[in-house]
Amino acid sequence: MRIIRKIAIDLGTTNTLMYVPGEGVVLNEPSVVAVSKEENAVLAIGNEAKEMIGRTPEAITAYQPLKDGVIADYRVTEAMLRFLIQKIGASIRFLRPEVLVSVPAGVTSTERRAVVDATMSAGAKSAYLIKEPIAAAIGAGIPIGESSGHMIVDIGGGTTEIAVISLGGIVTAQSARIGGRRFDEAIVDHVRKRYGVIIGEQTAERIKLSIASAVHQEKSTSLSIRGRDVATGLPKETVISSQEITEALRDPLEEVIQAIKTVLQNTPPELAADVIDTGIVVSGGGALLSNIDQLITTATAVPCYIADDPLVCVIKGAGAALENIDAYKRTVLLSQ
Repeated sequence: MRIIRKIAIDLGTTNTLMYVPGEGVVLNEPSVVAVSKEENAVLAIGNEAKEMIGRTPEAITAYQPLKDGVIADYRVTEAMLRFLIQKIGASIRFLRPEVLVSVPAGVTSTERRAVVDATMSAGAKSAYLIKEPIAAAIGAGIPIGESSGHMIVDIGGGTTEIAVISLGGIVTAQSARIGGRRFDEAIVDHVRKRYGVIIGEQTAERIKLSIASAVHQEKSTSLSIRGRDVATGLPKETVISSQEITEALRDPLEEVIQAIKTVLQNTPPELAADVIDTGIVVSGGGALLSNIDQLITTATAVPCYIADDPLVCVIKGAGAALENIDAYKRTVLLSQ
């Protein structure tokens, strides 16, 4: 076991990332756990468990213990955290580490307490919480301490965190319970209704990353996919186009746009003027959806930019806050 005194964790619906000061991001694993139904025992965690999704026998269930950015299964989340903390080589017996965890901006006090309790039970000496929009903004290189307004949109697997930040704090924010998983579900529904083919989550994610676009493109691309025929129950292969996937994503994307508009409407006029100058920065896995910045710019008339390394903005920001915890105490919720 290495001597690791501090760990920052991005406890996401889809992926869990860990950051160690001085080393950077040391772990990025799917937030998936495989559980035996009979013994109620954890069989696999992370990448190994994700490979089991849609392929397990009746006696085993592979699922994500977090839903919409918060803990849905406390016991399994605790086991996952304990396993991942030990995987990076940290001791949970002798020199227990201080841990900072990112949480959605709209998290309730009960949900916040569940995160703290699970983190402490997993082996932390003390647990701190930071709101995801703040962490994402720090990780995206936004100067959050300035008096000017900056807007961040973090599209994660379970939630979309939108906030206008000024003077180191959140002025107005909204946590919409919609993210990458809703995009995947929309694709699954479309393929089932249009082609009578049932596909799994991993196939939907591959479609999203390969050919999906937030706006219609002049040149359409296609992808061959395989699933199970609804009528016959037999394996079936079909070809789908990028244009129809754009149409399938219209409703969940419209919810994201509406949440962004709501935050802009609630922003004080002076800060709204700043946002027009500084633009909207998009981070999180949803930022990888092709042309998402173009969609937001068109819908809001505000320039939109994709952050560098959008997938790791939250964990990099949480890590920076952990390294300078005294400087960030005003934006970090200290919870023991």
